[in-house]
Amino acid sequence: MNKNLTFLCIASYFKGAEFLRQAKKEGVKVILLTDKKLENEAWPRESIDEIIMMESEELGVWNMEHLINGLAYKMRSEKIDRIVAMDDFDVEKAAELREHFRIPGMGQTTYRYFRDKLAMRMKAQEEGLLVPAFSALFNDAEVHEYTQNVPAPWMVKPRGEASAAGIKKVNSTEELWQLLEQLGDERHAFLIEKFTPGIVYHVDAITVDSKVVFARSSEYLDTPMEVAHGGGIFRTVTVPYNSKDDKGLKSAHKKLMKAFGMNYSASHSEFIKSNEDGKFYFLETASRVGGAHIAEQLEASSGMNIWGEWAKLEIAVAENAAYKFPKVENLYAGLIVSLARDKHPDMSSFHDEEVYWNISKEYHIGLIVKSKSRERVLELLENYAQRIAKDFHAALPAADKPTS
Repeated sequence: MNKNLTFLCIASYFKGAEFLRQAKKEGVKVILLTDKKLENEAWPRESIDEIIMMESEELGVWNMEHLINGLAYKMRSEKIDRIVAMDDFDVEKAAELREHFRIPGMGQTTYRYFRDKLAMRMKAQEEGLLVPAFSALFNDAEVHEYTQNVPAPWMVKPRGEASAAGIKKVNSTEELWQLLEQLGDERHAFLIEKFTPGIVYHVDAITVDSKVVFARSSEYLDTPMEVAHGGGIFRTVTVPYNSKDDKGLKSAHKKLMKAFGMNYSASHSEFIKSNEDGKFYFLETASRVGGAHIAEQLEASSGMNIWGEWAKLEIAVAENAAYKFPKVENLYAGLIVSLARDKHPDMSSFHDEEVYWNISKEYHIGLIVKSKSRERVLELLENYAQRIAKDFHAALPAADKPTS
């Protein structure tokens, strides 16, 4: 048991419960640093030794000077061995705290490749990965040159937001300059990218000692962008094992992790297979577990909980001990999630034997199915999507910032 280790786990959104449980199970002292607005969420309090709440006007936006001063006072009497970020929005906070207190782990230089969408595109391109044509928005002349060389439509994306939050599709130069005028002093925090029609995939992985020991590729049947901006139903399914797409995605992901200097962590990366040339283009990556219940989908297909495995890895690194990744299954799993009209929708009609998981969240409906047959998973996802659209689905306008 690792009774001498103390982990500070940062969660400015409600996620990471399985990480906290596993760390506590392994004997680690767990300190949760979260937002006061999340005080009443269903945190696994039996697995948390202490909760530190940060006051905020906007969820997850904290005064870092106050946080550093408060943590410095706490560290007079208690040593913190590791700082772990549960979400994209916590990666930057964790890196700043690690560097200030000289705690091992990803620092501010490397974190930008996993947080700043402009930095990650520039680094990926520099290392020879395919990336949709993009540009910073700092300089008018460079933006004009970009629009002359890259035909519309384009996507204007926030450099620091997660998921599809804040993304705008632009169809002409006139529309672009109007948008840049609206962004005003915030323009530097965005980038422009060529709109690339295609199929979007995600690769969820664990890296140990700079080697990818686990990677599972999945296909978005409805992309996060389509769901966020079109009010659709979110669906994703495991890619056929050892297929051409599976091999291509894992190869691109392996090259990406090496290029970005990933040493050890869970990661979630996205690629698009262009309709035009059939090649995989890098979209974005993050040094954390995928959101939107992708962790549960991974568990259905592999039998491994990626949050818990990440906790074991962090402990092994902190103890300078060997880490061995477990054997996993190769089943197919599909995830479907939608906003629902009812606070607690009745999901009793979804009772096929392949159902592995049901969502437990107000005004949401969602399921995971698993099977040895990918065709069966796809059949169920299509059937469920039609039923959910007819009897349960609700849509809200796209948010400028994510809500979970």
